[in-house]
Amino acid sequence: MAVPGPGSSARRGHERAVLGLLRAHGPLNRGELGRRCGLSRTTLHEALSGLLAAGAVVTAAPDDGPRGRGRPAGKLALNTAVGQAVGIDFARRAVHVAAVDVTYEVLGTAGEAHAPGLPWPDRVALAERLVRRVVGGEPWLRALRGVGVGLVGPVAGAAAVAGVESLLRDRFGGPVLLDNNTRLAALAESTWGAAAGAQDVLYLRLSYGVGGGVVAGGALHRGADGVSGEIGHIPVDPEGRRCECGGTGCLETVASIRAVLDAYRARGGRGDSLPALMAAVEAGDPLALGLLRDVGVQIGRVLAALSNAIGPRVIAIGGELAEIGAPLLGPVQEALHAGAVPISRHRLTLRRAALGDVAGALGGVALAMGESPLLSRYAAAEPETGPAGSRAGRYGAVAAGRRLALTG
Repeated sequence: MAVPGPGSSARRGHERAVLGLLRAHGPLNRGELGRRCGLSRTTLHEALSGLLAAGAVVTAAPDDGPRGRGRPAGKLALNTAVGQAVGIDFARRAVHVAAVDVTYEVLGTAGEAHAPGLPWPDRVALAERLVRRVVGGEPWLRALRGVGVGLVGPVAGAAAVAGVESLLRDRFGGPVLLDNNTRLAALAESTWGAAAGAQDVLYLRLSYGVGGGVVAGGALHRGADGVSGEIGHIPVDPEGRRCECGGTGCLETVASIRAVLDAYRARGGRGDSLPALMAAVEAGDPLALGLLRDVGVQIGRVLAALSNAIGPRVIAIGGELAEIGAPLLGPVQEALHAGAVPISRHRLTLRRAALGDVAGALGGVALAMGESPLLSRYAAAEPETGPAGSRAGRYGAVAAGRRLALTG
């Protein structure tokens, strides 16, 4: 994504100011906009010209106020049909949403935890409540261009996917695109987050599950059957615990939140939650610090092996467990450095993910809008089957116009 120059940045700031006024006050004429925003006539004209050309602002009914000579003054309003999108991340124990407005600026984000195993109708209802909290009522939703949705695990061929898609279409009405939620987080981090600008990226999320995503040559990689990025199911301990996938000793049985907490208690630690473990780390508990070193080494070895096979320039690590910081990521870095091939060892950068819990939802927005160049060669889970309202459009379409700017 190209970095805009100072003039472009200032112009977008003026455009956002105008859009904010129209959003807050409804249709306004140019004189009212000028008085409220404080911009010069020339600057306001430039901002409005760009917004009118992009279709974000339209001329509404003529102004009913006093008129002078010449043509009646027209009011300007937001074009609610120009293109809006929602991203939803159905994590294991939470739902996160993000929405963009008519200029592809972030309108807002929200999230809420829920009990494990919450039925899908309830999870979809929670997503709708969160979206309404962010965007308001029916007019915005009626103009919805699409919904990008992240689910845990492989999406292609999953039995629950069709039912979830149907529930979402019933709730939101717009086209629905579904993908793996961690891969969508990788998309977001590689477009606007910690790995922005890098052409080759490996993303790892350490949460209640462990997963990841791969960006190769500037394109998000989906893989055959949509299983790219299942890093959590790489075996690390042949004598380890059984994994949900049916394997033994997968990385997820070592580096997920539940696995780490179980191991901490097995070593004699006291704490049944991630905040309790983090408090123990801050207090210098040797049991917690020793455990995190062991877990970090395991993670680093897996990342080194993947790096030698894939060749990323940036590795981004996100998820709640990564919030522990240096006590975990320091050992990861050491093991990664020790295991990476010499030619890339000193060029490979390990970074903390930047977008937090909302990364998957922001990736969903990008998927729905086709806003990231990383989607330009991204294969669709299914072929195009019909008009908007069905599974419409291929994931790889790159939308014309503005790029999503995470500044709001």
